[in-house]
Amino acid sequence: MNITVSSKAYENIEFYNIVRDLVSHSTVQEMKKYRQHYDTSTYEHCFYVSYISYKICKKLKLDYISTARAAMLHDLFLYDWRNSRKTLHLNGYHAFIHPKIALENATKLFNLNEKEKDIIIKHMWPVTIALPKYKESYIVTFVDKYSAIQESFNYYSSFLRKHKFYKYAYLFLCLLILV
Repeated sequence: MNITVSSKAYENIEFYNIVRDLVSHSTVQEMKKYRQHYDTSTYEHCFYVSYISYKICKKLKLDYISTARAAMLHDLFLYDWRNSRKTLHLNGYHAFIHPKIALENATKLFNLNEKEKDIIIKHMWPVTIALPKYKESYIVTFVDKYSAIQESFNYYSSFLRKHKFYKYAYLFLCLLILV
């Protein structure tokens, strides 16, 4: 997760007050145990998507409260999706079924309005065929995709920087041995 965005989100009193009950809930805190994209936890991913979606909806004078809350819960599944479907006892592929799992988990813990439910269940559009009903649902969907791309890019660019370092360290070590 982008550390600058994270610190700004925590410093934004209005945003934090909107999601405070969610992020302090023990089940939501459990999301920190599971990786979402590479080295980003599901919690970090959802927090980032929530904050960016909140900022966009606030700027566009949309329902930023429902958006922030639903985005924080949009990936509330508590398993490592990299494990096999059989091991996890899933009735389908993660990309297709996790919105339903997240919605079921979220509705057990929190009182959600119709817009929040739509945001959670449809955040994987167009992978899942049903069209989002609200503008806010589209925003979370697009921010989710952007976040996934950003998390992947950050991981690979960090990996390449580390690899470059190891390549030069190896060369340096070889020169030391030769001398």
